Amino acid sequence: MTQDTKNKELIEKILRLKEKRRAVILSHNYQRPEVQDIGDFVGDSLELSRKAAGVKADVIVFCGVHFMAETASILSPNSLVLLPDAGSGCPMADMITVEQLVVWKKELPGARVVCYVNSTAAVKAESDICCTSANAVEVVRSMGDGRILFVPDQYLGRYVSTKINRDMVLWPGFCPIHVNIQAQDIIRQKKKHPGAVALVHPECRPEVTAVADEVLSTGGMLRYARTADAKAMIIGTETGILHRLNKENLGKTFIPATVKAVCPDMKKITLEKVLWALEDMKPVVSVPADVRERARAAVDKMLAL
Repeated sequence: MTQDTKNKELIEKILRLKEKRRAVILSHNYQRPEVQDIGDFVGDSLELSRKAAGVKADVIVFCGVHFMAETASILSPNSLVLLPDAGSGCPMADMITVEQLVVWKKELPGARVVCYVNSTAAVKAESDICCTSANAVEVVRSMGDGRILFVPDQYLGRYVSTKINRDMVLWPGFCPIHVNIQAQDIIRQKKKHPGAVALVHPECRPEVTAVADEVLSTGGMLRYARTADAKAMIIGTETGILHRLNKENLGKTFIPATVKAVCPDMKKITLEKVLWALEDMKPVVSVPADVRERARAAVDKMLAL
């Protein structure tokens, strides 16, 4: 049996079981191509957060990482949220604990916490408002005067602070995948592909954003690619997005800044695991009620913007 035939059979089984379970599948832009293709909705953290908030389904199968499934559980408490691989985590989210944040807040009384969604539900619950890479500038601008603690991504925080000329106290977290993208990668690809436009994610290091033409979330990259006159683009983010970029923009060329920008956690979910999750109705991701209510307040403030 070829892989294509096997995938076709798996997809047919998934679609039948999805209908039986009254389920929807949310897939992040960094997922495997075949997992993106079965998604009812495919997007970045902000887009999928919005979908989770408005979805009417008994079951949400979240093809992403653990903090994203938690967010779906926070926003859709009446739906059962399944994460097809329980080990699909986020190193950045693990770089700050709720205990560390509580201590930090005590050391800086009166400061307000802006929390990147790449964090645990418990950390969100101790925050004033959440943000994504797509809306971080807008969220921080909405905070008015006063000291801001930004968690957990120092590079997104630094990018936002330079965009609006505002100092913030930054937690020293980072995405291991994005910090591995080097300025030399962008420069090398620009030399190799004259005229190509370089798009990089704000989780990248400052020296990388400095040599890019545009700094955008994954959703922003997709919108830019659809409307830009450029026929070739260098993509400085996790390589999973290349599947959707190529699929939606025939006739345009997309070049990874580096083929090493692969998130192993995002690639843990497979078609087999999606099927098994729907068959067994597990692994389930849930958030305790007290944490959920406080985390939801922080996420709702973001969505209200």
